[in-house]
Amino acid sequence: MRVAAQPYDFPVGACFEPRRTALLVIDMQRDFCEPDGYVQARGDDISEMRGIIPTIRRVRDAAELAGIMMIYTREGHRPNLSDLPATKRHRTSLAGAEIGSAGPLGRLLIRGEPGWDFVDELRPRPQDTVIDKPGTGSFRSTDLHHVLTSSGIDCVVLVGVTTAVCVSSTAREASDLGYGVLVLSDCCAEPDPENHRMALQLLQIEGGYIATVSTADEFIAATQTPTSQGRELENQTNG
Repeated sequence: MRVAAQPYDFPVGACFEPRRTALLVIDMQRDFCEPDGYVQARGDDISEMRGIIPTIRRVRDAAELAGIMMIYTREGHRPNLSDLPATKRHRTSLAGAEIGSAGPLGRLLIRGEPGWDFVDELRPRPQDTVIDKPGTGSFRSTDLHHVLTSSGIDCVVLVGVTTAVCVSSTAREASDLGYGVLVLSDCCAEPDPENHRMALQLLQIEGGYIATVSTADEFIAATQTPTSQGRELENQTNG
């Protein structure tokens, strides 16, 4: 059993195994998904980001039932801005929402501020893993690769925001590190739907060199078949 996807089913050349797969919920934070946060301060519409929350919840619940590892990432910088490159600060200033500046949800994208935290609908549970990152990719300057390899994970499923930046950056890093990468198109978003569409198209470039793309329904359907088999094998091993 594999997840039906384009341009190839996931994972390529192997069966879908929940115990070797992690779901990465990327940057579903208040600054990106709620009024008065970083994205809205730039003048962008957050409705697309809000719209994917129920679908991600469905995927998360199915993944949990299947025994898939759950990882949440969260972008933010130190309060003293010592980990914020000047170039990034200037770029966000030009966009109208300088990182570290004051906003209704606290200083924009600063660790510990209300806007930096997860949206209430997608808070990690105690058994989940949280990766705090200072950049767009989830692997650079974090221990995500170590967490995944230590857990026997070789495939990742990506959901979250935004499709063209943090999701795409993480997909490219994961691909370079040798992971199988699946992106769920209806669980990712951009303020501009056209940018979302183009980002997904680029991830599938050269026959899916970076990632393959599917939907929440296809992923959920795939989790239901291997779950009992995986748990049976686990019980046999533990027994």
